[in-house]
Amino acid sequence: MYGGVVTTHADPAAPAEVCVPAAAAAALPRSAAEEYAGWFTTLSDPTRVQELHAVATSPRGYLRVGDVAAELGISQPTATHHVQRLEEVGFVRVDRVGTAKQVSVNPACCTGLPHAADVVMGTVAEPPCCPEDLPADVTTRAMRKGDLRTVRSIYEEGIATRNATFETEAPPAADLWDKWLPGHRWVAELDGEVVGWAASCPVSSRDCYAGVAETSVYVTAAARGRGVGKSLLHRQVNEADAGGLWTLQTSIFPENRASIALHHAAGFRTLAVRSRIAQLDGVWRDTVLLERRRAVD
Repeated sequence: MYGGVVTTHADPAAPAEVCVPAAAAAALPRSAAEEYAGWFTTLSDPTRVQELHAVATSPRGYLRVGDVAAELGISQPTATHHVQRLEEVGFVRVDRVGTAKQVSVNPACCTGLPHAADVVMGTVAEPPCCPEDLPADVTTRAMRKGDLRTVRSIYEEGIATRNATFETEAPPAADLWDKWLPGHRWVAELDGEVVGWAASCPVSSRDCYAGVAETSVYVTAAARGRGVGKSLLHRQVNEADAGGLWTLQTSIFPENRASIALHHAAGFRTLAVRSRIAQLDGVWRDTVLLERRRAVD
């Protein structure tokens, strides 16, 4: 079970390894410092920053080099030069399609670059518990068996996006109920209607891993942008702490930036980008592995 549709999870081509962030440590290792310095140096040129932003925000998901040049008002050779520099450190991918070169963002960098800044500034040393600015019109409560039809329908919405999970069809509602940990199944309501759910399932049957759980969060399409996912994660994280879980983990497709940002705000940190970890519809996908640790004695 993966992070979910707020939505959650990962492209056929493996991301450049340079974009996989190093784990945070008390003292920043020299190797990580050199790696991050290379990224920051590349972005010291404002034209490259503009190019990266233009590509990242393109509705098509890519721009041709000629499009980049036209959008920024620079020559094509200049645009090509800066694209090459961005490609060298793994920020973008360049694919030749016919006679044109198409530039797209390397999804791994959507998490790697922000994480690098967090590591350098030390903000990952004490991750936040969870967001506090919760919407007043969203309520959360324990999931009941009577909610399962709606919960399963929301799950099917997520599956259909092909950016939420490797599952291709939702299992029977009873199987879902039995899979999730008792006391760690939640729903969110807007105007009395269930519009999202969050649940945790064990990662192992061994006693030593009893406090480790895999989490999922899904929000129906009509309710996204209303703070439903934030409210669910707030409930999930706090109840996990109170219920004795010491590690929450989730895997999210790199393309699902909103879900990654939401989990970062809830105290999850990026551990790695798992390149070509599995296939969905015959296509290799990557996932971002995130983890939240509760302080343990």
